[in-house]
Amino acid sequence: MPGLVLVGLGTLAANAISSTIGPLSMLVAAVIVGAVIGNLDIAADAAAPGLRFAARRLLRVGVVLLGLRLSLGDVAALGIPTLVVVATTVTATFFGTQWLGRRMGLSPSLSLLVATGFSICGASAIAAVEGSTDADEDEVAAAIGLVTLFGSLAIVVLPLLAGPLGLSDIGFGTWVGASVHDVAQVVATAATGGPAVVAVAIVVKLTRVALLAPIVAGVNLNRRGPSLESDQRPPLLPLFVVGFLAMITLRMTGLLSTATLAQAQTVEGWLLAAALVGLGSGVRIDRLRRLGVRPLVLGGLAWIVVAGFSLVGVLLTVG
Repeated sequence: MPGLVLVGLGTLAANAISSTIGPLSMLVAAVIVGAVIGNLDIAADAAAPGLRFAARRLLRVGVVLLGLRLSLGDVAALGIPTLVVVATTVTATFFGTQWLGRRMGLSPSLSLLVATGFSICGASAIAAVEGSTDADEDEVAAAIGLVTLFGSLAIVVLPLLAGPLGLSDIGFGTWVGASVHDVAQVVATAATGGPAVVAVAIVVKLTRVALLAPIVAGVNLNRRGPSLESDQRPPLLPLFVVGFLAMITLRMTGLLSTATLAQAQTVEGWLLAAALVGLGSGVRIDRLRRLGVRPLVLGGLAWIVVAGFSLVGVLLTVG
């Protein structure tokens, strides 16, 4: 209970900060608030169980509800070229970042977490795949810190480049949706171009989010080797990923009203913010310092990969 109370207060603080500082999304603010809690040692031992509960359980419920945002009709409207851009960008970032991490001497677990966060949907994707790795708390915190840092930088950098690159509204929206990490960061970045850009960016981003399921399945399949006993092998698809796919299917049926979907999106936003307060509390500066500068370099390279591949794809197909 002490940890959950702390999470609740942190989530309210994140909402207040986001409301005050427009470009800063509530999810990014939640990570920052969580990091303050962790680094000021506000999170006493009594609060640790509640913080872990938020970071794991609430996060998974939020990811499940995220599936209600995705309409396959909207995805189909993007067209084959845009879907190819998304798939190519995710593939190149996911495997390319892991290759770079290994070449830099970083652990496979940290490389995988960074690759997943940058290629799919930031901290939510990192938390989704964390249970399928051998990563320790420091590595998880480093990966979350990196996607938060570079995703926030994208809010400033990408709009400045849209004009010189000559991108149309559709092109800019596609680039933002295919390259920015967190859903809220996508909205903040695309909002600089107006409602038309936001509409395209969200659909493209949620198409990336849908690829979380095959990513998690692939990671778990790779771990289900003969060296593990059958009761030690991770499930091919964790229950929350099954729930995520079920919500996409439910959205397809058209049974849910617009009001219900809006309410679910509100609940999802608060749950993810609460979860990121818990996750952020593990972002300890002293721990990150021990990991050295290499994770920061890997994050910068991963950002270049995801932004570069998606931009080339947009210039070739959308403009």
